[in-house]
Amino acid sequence: MSVVYVGMSGGVDSSLTAALLKEQGHTVVGVYMKNWTKDLPGMKCPWAEDLADAKRVAVQLGIDFKVFDFETEYKQKVVDYMIQEYRLGRTPNPDIMCNQEVKFKLFLEAALEDGADMIATGHYARVEDGQLKMAEDSTKDQTYFLYRVTKAALEKTLFPLGEHKKSDVRTMAAERGLYTATKKDSQGICFVGQIGIREFLSEYVEQTAGPIIDTQTGLTLGQHDGAIFYTLGQRHGLDIGGGLPYYVVGKDMDKNEVCVTTNLNDSQLWQTTIRLGGVHWIDSPPEPGEYHVRVRHRGTLVKATISFEDNNVRLDVTQPERAVTAGQSIVIYDGPVCLGGGIVQPL
Repeated sequence: MSVVYVGMSGGVDSSLTAALLKEQGHTVVGVYMKNWTKDLPGMKCPWAEDLADAKRVAVQLGIDFKVFDFETEYKQKVVDYMIQEYRLGRTPNPDIMCNQEVKFKLFLEAALEDGADMIATGHYARVEDGQLKMAEDSTKDQTYFLYRVTKAALEKTLFPLGEHKKSDVRTMAAERGLYTATKKDSQGICFVGQIGIREFLSEYVEQTAGPIIDTQTGLTLGQHDGAIFYTLGQRHGLDIGGGLPYYVVGKDMDKNEVCVTTNLNDSQLWQTTIRLGGVHWIDSPPEPGEYHVRVRHRGTLVKATISFEDNNVRLDVTQPERAVTAGQSIVIYDGPVCLGGGIVQPL
């Protein structure tokens, strides 16, 4: 059996992951990745509590436990990236960048150097023959967040929860008496906890008021407190009273303008052709043709024809997709196999 370093976040998923691997006969070492410890106004970062919970489970299981400090690298590679993308008017996904740069790169490298044969996490996904496959529980599948992980990293990774349903995971954790069996899943920004992106960004960017413009009439309807805080398709938080609801259909970061409309059929809200940059393939690039794509986490799989244009990928979807936003990721599948994906480019 292997020496497996398990990324333990203090939640039920990673706790059960460690328990299952130990039961399978592996030598398991629990590792808490210390990525972010900064408190924000009105929000205490839960890292210390999460670390304590992970330690408690390690003691319960009788496994060694370590802390790997990646806070400096995390700030540079994940947080700074996210802030810069928002400043440019795009909508990034920090969870995807965290997996690419921290969990399946820094953590993997540090674990192997420390004596591990493999690493494991509590992600709902499967790896078979170096291929990344969707989890058995389609409602919890997390391959969307893993599409930028390399094949080499996947070959050194175990995902024990990929074969289980989330409801069963809690039951299995309770049966084993794990301390975290009833702990709620974390929400909000991956590294901060129960806080929205607006509140987080407010700590790092200047809030500058600007006009909200109706694209149908050209009239200024009100003021916003920073175009950076708004994203395509957004309806709430505009504070424009009366009449039909308004939707964000664009923004000009240089002018600090947010453009809105009441027209749900506005062409800026719907796309049938999408171009992806920053493309990453887990294995070799697929042949041009028809595949399935996921435009956002938990979005339904839709058919799309893939073609290649220079360094970009062109997707022609069979039905218009709403609010496809520059900076977000689209992930490509061939049956249950996650092939890779890319980042939506501005129109």
